[in-house]
Parts: sequence; structure tokens; C-alpha cells
Amino acid sequence: MTKTENKLSVFALGGINEIGKNMYVLQYEDDIVVIDCGAKFPDESLLGIDLIIQDISYLQENKDKIRALVVTHGHEDHIGGIPYLLKRLNMPVYATALTLGLIQLKLKEHGLLRHTELVLINADSELEFGTVGLTFFKTNHSIPDCLGVVFHTPEGAVVHTGDFKFDLTPLGDEYPDIHKMAKIGSDGVLLLLSESTNAERPGFNPSERLIGGHIEEAFRKARRKVFISTFASNVHRVQQVVDAAQKTNRKLALLGRSMVNVVAVASELGYLNIPEGMLIDKNEVRGMDPEKVAILCTGSQGEPMAALSRLSSSNFREVEIHPEDTVIFASSPIPGNEKSVSRIIDNLYLLGAKVIYGSGTVTGMHVSGHACQEELKLMLTLMKPKYFIPIHGEFRMLYQHRLLAESVGVERKNIFIINNGDVVDINNGVARQTRKVQSGNVFVDGLGIGDVGNIVLRDRRLLSEEGMLVIVITLSKTDGKLISDPDTISRGFVYGSDSGALLNEVNQVVIRTIDKSQGAIGNQRINLKQHIKKSVETLLYTRTKRRPMILPIVIEI
Repeated sequence: MTKTENKLSVFALGGINEIGKNMYVLQYEDDIVVIDCGAKFPDESLLGIDLIIQDISYLQENKDKIRALVVTHGHEDHIGGIPYLLKRLNMPVYATALTLGLIQLKLKEHGLLRHTELVLINADSELEFGTVGLTFFKTNHSIPDCLGVVFHTPEGAVVHTGDFKFDLTPLGDEYPDIHKMAKIGSDGVLLLLSESTNAERPGFNPSERLIGGHIEEAFRKARRKVFISTFASNVHRVQQVVDAAQKTNRKLALLGRSMVNVVAVASELGYLNIPEGMLIDKNEVRGMDPEKVAILCTGSQGEPMAALSRLSSSNFREVEIHPEDTVIFASSPIPGNEKSVSRIIDNLYLLGAKVIYGSGTVTGMHVSGHACQEELKLMLTLMKPKYFIPIHGEFRMLYQHRLLAESVGVERKNIFIINNGDVVDINNGVARQTRKVQSGNVFVDGLGIGDVGNIVLRDRRLLSEEGMLVIVITLSKTDGKLISDPDTISRGFVYGSDSGALLNEVNQVVIRTIDKSQGAIGNQRINLKQHIKKSVETLLYTRTKRRPMILPIVIEI
């Protein structure tokens, strides 16, 4: 590939056909700018995995061309992977004040803060990286300080919307800059990348401003303690909870590390206004009148170790939920989290709590931060792009967004529904998608990054479903004969004292297999293990129709 073949290239390393781990890359010749670096939480099939991040092989191979990481806003699916990226590739990070504050928390935790260049930007900033210039426009979302990005390249303007909605009566000074968006569109947009999360939902989102009254009403009706759970990063919702607590004369306790951290950062930067003396420590809750306390906590998505999950199972030492307490879910479940959330709601009812939950339009406790169909069409109409790539969503969402784009005049042949790693190349104003770069998932497990692959996950799944049988065999080093009977240990397969006959049968099969392999030495010992494994597998499947993991251990004396 020569430079003249592919001057401008755009692709995703995460965020396409999924919700989470957003990362998009724009490259013009030898200049690369990365947009966002999020993480994704695992589902129940990824046993033991803590976090999923992007495969950044392409960026590592082209590290000398990377000019910057630009972050659109401070949600976990856009900043959660930054520490893991910076451990492997050092690059300056550009973001707004609140977003930088949240990134700093992560970098401090990973010991990277002193080694990372953090650059503050706002909607009026102008940046230049070689052949690529950047300008920004203000959007609103469910967190303050959100930006859309315009890349000015010799081929034309490429616009990345970030996450957005059009809330015309927002809280604070978070108005979307529609005039600037229209100006960008009138100047000409070659390619638009726009988020697709709510592409299936008709209409417009209700305004965030409506939620405050509903929260205050619920606080007034509550007889005892009020527990309210939301995303820690939803700073506007946190402010509404603070306001409701103040108006109903309640003190406020914070539960959950992320909630405590975000409130501290947002308060310090002036995004939250909390009256003096309102916040109390969680240890003070027990000693106060129940009707004078509100508790703001994490765990609205059913995360097993988050505060609300622990409260629902009476596993939070300092604070307890009692009958007649009110629990409010000020969020809607992210697709995939419904079962976990339902389990917590069941547990809360068992504790005797009054629970307010359900979609935001039903309870009035939540509105989405993502644009619905009419808002997505408005963005497309303002930008008037020649080419369009729907991003940030599962396939059905991307597909619906394509239909919306067609309905407002974007030609179908100019719309690209891509996968992570698919590259859209633009040369002389003509876009093509003909090649791929390496992409995929990298699993974070404890301190390990990428050292847990499909084989390890397969073994974990097998262990969880079928259990394990360890067979310890002691052989003579000289003649390969058994010195003592095999010792068979079952874990998660059968209980030893209840299945003595079966385990004795396993031992007999092992003895016969060893007799057939008499005198095995060196590499043949490996073959002996394979023969034992195969013989025992056949026996166990015949007797039990199960396939546990079989681990022969040969000790030579």
C-alpha cells in the first residue's frame, strides 16, 4: 500500500456491533488521531474476566504516527481502557475539564499520572496534528462537558458526534451548539460518524429537567430512608438528588467507590453544588432518624459487587435496607443487564422495601442520554454528509440508523455499516471499504492483560459445567511400574464418598492403561498421560454422560 492509494482512512477498533469499548481511528497519511478508549464489562459467559478492552495491534505497529488521543466525554465505555492503552503506548490525552478529572482518577490508580501528558480543551479549542486539524462543538448527554469532533483533512471534513442528544432545556450550561453544527454542515461534511444507541426508539428524548420534580416527589412521599441508585457519572442526576434531599430536609450518604470519586471530582471542578454539611459518612446512617436520610449509591445495572447489590443481599456492613424503606432506580438497564437488575429488585422486595423501577418514561426517574430517531435525523440534516458510518451500537441499531440516514437524503451506496477493523478509505473524494486491520477483544483478568485467551476461557467453562478429576500416579523412574494405587480426586464432578465404586473403576482403567504402556520413558510419558486421559474420558462418558476436565499427574520416584 502506497501513500497515494489510501490518503484518508477511518476505522473502529471497538464500539461497532457492541455497546462499549469505543475506539475510533482517523489516519491521514502518516498522522493518526485516536478518538476515545473505552472498556466493556463481561457477560456471564466470560468467567473471571474483569474487563474487555481493544486489540491495539495496529496502533502498536504504527506508534510513531500517533499524534493524540482525543476523548469526547467521561463515560466508562469511552475512558475505561485508557490506562491499559497508555501502559503500552504513550500519547498525549486531550479532553474537557470533567473528563480529564475522571481520567486522572484512573491514571492515579494505575500509577500513570506523572508520566502522561494531559491537555485541557473545550468547544472553542483548535488543534493541529500534522496534516489534520481539529475543531469541536458542544453537545449534551447524560454527563457534562461532552464534545463532538471535526477533523479537517485535505480530503474534507470528518465529523464524530460523540454520544449526544438534543436537550433544549438542559441542566446547567449544557446547551447543544446547534448553530455551530449547522455551520459545520454548510461548510461541507465529507463523512459523518454518528452514534446509534437509540436508533430503534422513535421521537425525541424528554428533557433532563423533568426528572428533578419526580425525584423530589418520591422523596416527599417516602416514610423512611430513601436509597437512590444511578450511574456515578450522571452528574446532573446526582445534582437533582442533592436538590431533592435539601428540599426534603434529608442528609445524604454516598455508597460505592466510583460514586464517592466522581462526586469529589465534580464538586471540586464546580459541576456539583452540594450545601455545606449535607454529606454524611455511611457510618452515621444507623444513628439518624430514617426519615432524615437519603443514600445515593452505585449498582443500578445489577453489578454483583456494587453497593446496591450488596445492600439487597444484606451484605453491606454499615447500612441496611429495612421494611418500608424506598429504593429508586434512577436509570434503565443496559441491554444484557436485565436479569441481574431483576434479581436485585426481587431481593429488595423480600426485604420489605418499596421499589420504584422500570423504564424512565414509566417512573419519570430517568431519561436516556442518547439521541432517539428524530434527534438522529436532526444531526444528519444539520451535517448533510456525503458519506455516513453509523457507530456505537449493535447491528440492529446500526441498520436502523442507516434507514434514518436514507430517509433524510443520504444515498444508500454512501452508507457503510462496518465491523470493528473494517477500514473505510477515502481518496479524491471517493470512499471504499475493501480492507481490514487487526481488531478484537483483549481480556483483563486481575493484573493480567491479554494473557487469558479462548483456550483458558474454554477450560474455565468446562470446569464450571462439568467439574474436574485429578488422577495422581506414582511410577518407578527405572521401570515405569506403579508404586502405589492411583489417587483420584474429584472437584465439582462427583462427591468422592458417594461415588466410591465409580472412582474405583477409574483407578482400574488407569492401572490397565499403565500396564499396556509398561516401560514408557521420556517423551512417551506425555503419551501415557494422553492414553490415561482418553481411557478415563471414555469410561466416564459411558457411565455418566458427562465430560469433566481430566488432569493426570505423573510423579516419578
